[in-house]
Amino acid sequence: MNPSTNEHTDAAPESDAEPRGDKVLLVDDDAEIIETVSYALESAGYEVIVARDGNQGLALAERENPKLMILDMMMPKRSGFLVLEKLRRELDLPLPVIMITGNEGSRHQAYAELLGVSEYIRKPFAMNRLLESVARLLKETSESE
Repeated sequence: MNPSTNEHTDAAPESDAEPRGDKVLLVDDDAEIIETVSYALESAGYEVIVARDGNQGLALAERENPKLMILDMMMPKRSGFLVLEKLRRELDLPLPVIMITGNEGSRHQAYAELLGVSEYIRKPFAMNRLLESVARLLKETSESE
């Protein structure tokens, strides 16, 4: 490996319009959602880490230090609400969270917002909407650092 090559690559200018390879944690138990969302995020230039239940999601959130989490509400072992509660109350991770759900109830959305969810998206959703939310939240996070 040539160190001078690394220096050159690191010095390349970044465009605001293009993702910077930010790490996104996707927590969902639905294989189809995991496949389609992962593909869309990776195609947009993000690094995707997948957890298939809430407990695994919490472990990866602590270990992998992602820039953003996409979290399903209804999952085995630990629901999205319980993951969010633990993230906010016990771990105190300031991680932006997009909650995705098939649930229509407005009480659930209100509770998610109370827990500090950054965005609440009901399934089915347009992939562009999710990608726009991811890009906006990551941009806001990087600007506040």
